[in-house]
Amino acid sequence: MSPSKTPAEILDVDGAEVRISNPDKVVFPEPGLTKMDLVRYYLAVADGALRGAGGRPMVLKRFPKGINAEPFFQKRVPENHPEFIDTATLHYSSGTSAEETVIRDAAGLAWVVNLGCLDLNPHPVRAEDLEHPDELRVDLDPMPGVDWSQIVDTAYVAREVMADVGLVGWPKTSGSRGLHILARITPQWSFRDVRLAAETLAREVKNRAPGLATARWWKEERGESVFVDFNQNAKDRTVASAYSIRSLPDARVSTPLSWEEVRTARPEQFTVLTVPVRFAESGDPHAGIDDAAGSLDGLLALATELGPAEKAPRAGDGSGRRMSSMPLIEVARTKTKPEALAALEQWKASHSDLTSALRPADVLIDGMRGSSSLWYRVRINLQHIPEEHRPAQEALVANYDPWAGKDWPGRP
Repeated sequence: MSPSKTPAEILDVDGAEVRISNPDKVVFPEPGLTKMDLVRYYLAVADGALRGAGGRPMVLKRFPKGINAEPFFQKRVPENHPEFIDTATLHYSSGTSAEETVIRDAAGLAWVVNLGCLDLNPHPVRAEDLEHPDELRVDLDPMPGVDWSQIVDTAYVAREVMADVGLVGWPKTSGSRGLHILARITPQWSFRDVRLAAETLAREVKNRAPGLATARWWKEERGESVFVDFNQNAKDRTVASAYSIRSLPDARVSTPLSWEEVRTARPEQFTVLTVPVRFAESGDPHAGIDDAAGSLDGLLALATELGPAEKAPRAGDGSGRRMSSMPLIEVARTKTKPEALAALEQWKASHSDLTSALRPADVLIDGMRGSSSLWYRVRINLQHIPEEHRPAQEALVANYDPWAGKDWPGRP
């Protein structure tokens, strides 16, 4: 981080004035990128970034303390937002509501970066119709131990399934380890229908590529496969949109690809430093996405053909809690990911006789959504440990309570 604040700068962005506070603050130490560098990045790719996020209500994911600290999630638009920032009021499944930010131009991009946002997290709806998504989102999420070629193979299977039901898939790197495939749809289906369509697509990908991909919702049951994450289409979910900067040390970017590039591209190629040059020279591979809206009729018909998805067994104690089919133990609950990793190493040190039998996918570190930020849960799947050597559930190495001190109507 910069040792002291530098004076604010006022940018003229297509006639709108945007104040950038502390413009020389270093956000990405490794490549030496400042807040102003990030603003200029988004201005350079504004056409593509707005194609993904413009006109949609978004959750503001803010990193006020830099990429090495946990962000917080802000649903409500800041009170003193400028006139060029639009808003839309979303009603959540929990019964709450929030007036969220809607950006429509390059000035809006610069403004959200000044708030400490790196990636853009829009909902799959337009501000003009908040109940009918116009985008189906396929998130190919690799389990530990899965290499890039397996993700790519899964992507081509997903493309084939989408084509068979009349949808056009548009791939992009997630900006982390996986791939996203987007499909524009006509806004006539409910969130429930869209999620069912996405789950059906995931099940069909798994059916066509068993062992390669999985549609199993519970992480410990996936093995070393690519999870086709259909729940990103649930009503309250958002994903990092096209050209979003991710909080990795190399300032990696979620980058749209052509299908010809998917086989040879690698996520680490696309950063804040490289993507503007690519955009200026080649344009946006997703330039035609808005002209390719399709129907969900094919996927919904396939849902009827496949029948209901398998449900997890429930506990017989009347609680209704899911019973895992895997031998799981919980190791820790922590506020930050570094603390989760440290707790895992502490557990491994005290169980050194077991660690050699564990496979990458047996170690489960989950980012869990709290009230306004993530917390982390560490679990171990003991499936590859002989039953007679499996340790019992022990006291947690760390036991962070993300709800401590918080209260709300109906909380137990």
